[in-house]
Amino acid sequence: MEIPLASIPSGSFRMRDARSEAVREVHLRPFELGNTHVTCDQWAQVQGTDPIRRPGANIPMHPVTWFDAVHWCNAASLAAGLEPSYTFGADTVIWNVAAEGYRLPTEAEWEFAARAGTSTPTHGPLAEIAWTSADGLDGPQEVGLKRPNGFGLFDMIGNAWEWCWDYADTARYGGYRSLRGGGWDDKPWSCRASVRRGSAPDAVLEDVGFRVARGAVGERGARAAQGWSAEADRLRADIRGPLPIGWTPLRSLLRD
Repeated sequence: MEIPLASIPSGSFRMRDARSEAVREVHLRPFELGNTHVTCDQWAQVQGTDPIRRPGANIPMHPVTWFDAVHWCNAASLAAGLEPSYTFGADTVIWNVAAEGYRLPTEAEWEFAARAGTSTPTHGPLAEIAWTSADGLDGPQEVGLKRPNGFGLFDMIGNAWEWCWDYADTARYGGYRSLRGGGWDDKPWSCRASVRRGSAPDAVLEDVGFRVARGAVGERGARAAQGWSAEADRLRADIRGPLPIGWTPLRSLLRD
């Protein structure tokens, strides 16, 4: 099976955290990113079947949980003769940042690739680049039909939300993982390069799929790469004192 990948150059950009209003400069190594979402056909070539047996082999595979996505990445890596990116424990997933196998992009990788050198909310008019609620759809469309961005990436905005590697916020949302890009039923204001949401890694959400990244981006054993840091996750989860209503810090990180 071949997954078309675009070469994403090294670079730096500023990422904003909406809750804390903090802004940080992120420096990225070169990596590769799928030109499109992983499609139903690509999924089936690795897994043997699309469990929902839906028509439309060239639409984004959906719904996909975060756990589904990382397990598929490892299976696709093995099928391609590549070192898998993930190791699974009883309640943990560890990313080997030195592996060349398929993986989920970090949020920083995703946003840098989605912007493709632009500083505007989208890389072009939504009608030309994205499937959103403005199109009056009842499901995702075939990948690659709208105009790509400057890196040759299709549907980075709209069509289906995409899982990223990072936790959404280990202080507020526990083990939730991040989602980027917007989907076919999202309002235009929700379909921008900076918009993020999060959900449980085992959640089954109809408008969620994923695309894969590839490339060794750190030394073996490192616990930080491409704008993500396990230590930053731990420190954020280590919130003290009375908690705001609804906050669920990921205490398991504090045992590491």
